[in-house]
Amino acid sequence: MKKFVDTDLQNKGTSSIASSFKPLKICLLGYRSKPHCGGQGIYIKYLSSALVDLGHSVDVISGQPYPELDDRVRLIKMPGKNMFEKENRFRALEWKDLTSFTNFLEWFSVLTGGFPEPYTFGRRVVKFFKKNGFPYDLVHDNQSLCHGLLQLQKQGLPLVTTIHHPITKDREIALATANGFKHRLLIKRWHSFLKMQTKVVRRLKHMLTVSECSRQDIARAFKIDDSQVSIVYNGIDTKAFAPMPDVTRRPFRIMATASADMPLKGLDILLKALKELIPQFPELELTVIGSPKPGGHTEKLIRRLGIEKKVTFVNNLKTIEITRLYAEATMAVIPSLYEGFGLPAGEAMSCGTPVISSDGGALPEIVGDAGIIVPAGDVKATKNAIRDLLENPEQREQLGKQGRQRILEKFSWEVAARQMTRYYMEVLENVNH
Repeated sequence: MKKFVDTDLQNKGTSSIASSFKPLKICLLGYRSKPHCGGQGIYIKYLSSALVDLGHSVDVISGQPYPELDDRVRLIKMPGKNMFEKENRFRALEWKDLTSFTNFLEWFSVLTGGFPEPYTFGRRVVKFFKKNGFPYDLVHDNQSLCHGLLQLQKQGLPLVTTIHHPITKDREIALATANGFKHRLLIKRWHSFLKMQTKVVRRLKHMLTVSECSRQDIARAFKIDDSQVSIVYNGIDTKAFAPMPDVTRRPFRIMATASADMPLKGLDILLKALKELIPQFPELELTVIGSPKPGGHTEKLIRRLGIEKKVTFVNNLKTIEITRLYAEATMAVIPSLYEGFGLPAGEAMSCGTPVISSDGGALPEIVGDAGIIVPAGDVKATKNAIRDLLENPEQREQLGKQGRQRILEKFSWEVAARQMTRYYMEVLENVNH
């Protein structure tokens, strides 16, 4: 099994697919699944809803912070210590935690700079199934890649795992931009869970990812054959992220979505390009969906460039508010150095907003010929692309239409759910034989 995006399944209607297969009882696993915490939460939210639309029954087992789900999807909470939300992590340990190896390990690991959530979540899931049985046709893990998965697989439970992209990429870029030896040590400690993930990936039977780029990166990072990983592209909520023709575009507003202090997202590149464009376009402004760390790298860079009045950060927005921002923007720029899929690009395109994207990771797969592609990390190329698009309203209008059409045809959640159903059925056929 390799890829399902090119099958005739893509051309079938929802009712056709639903009638072709027996509805399944599916359990989705997410060690943290709140949509505002990143792409994994968005994946859980929309995939579960789209699968229910096809007639499947879906439960989500999730750690904190919990997901936002369709009312038709049942949430089974798997609470942990939720250490990263605690003001005083040292005092987060309770007396009862001394009798729980899992809770104590999670507390101690976070205090010493680690990220134990995938591992401890897996321990809790195994315990849950041991206590409550297994009332599902299939379990689908969302990149916990924990030892617990191998225990479930050993018991003969049908198990699928999505790997969005190998976190080795995050580690490589973080190390390359680290400030000194101590910072590098902290980065290595944080990513120590990769040892577990490497061992688990090499023993999993059914893995899929969200792009061809990610498939190749996963094969290289974990030293496995790429034929072991199938592809089902992510979807975009094309109903929520849709054009707003009644909203007037602001001719000099640029939109970006970026975790401001993560080097992987390439916001530095866009900020430097903005600085160089302001003399020619003094009305230019940048709105970033994200939140910079107070006193952190991004805030310091903005001050050094002298563009404080040109950059606005917004966060904790509802989908309708994000969609309106895209409708108001003259273009969206995605400067990421690497993306395993590229949700911000897809959402902007779905809104009919013209897109300039780097060629980082899978972004060219998503944008295709419906946007402008520039080399990742190239300030000059980014600047020139923005300038050219600002000066060409006809091209902006054309790219906006092409982007919307491309997402509707290839990257809606309905398409993704149909392809996922086909993948599930093939996995179950293999298990049963």
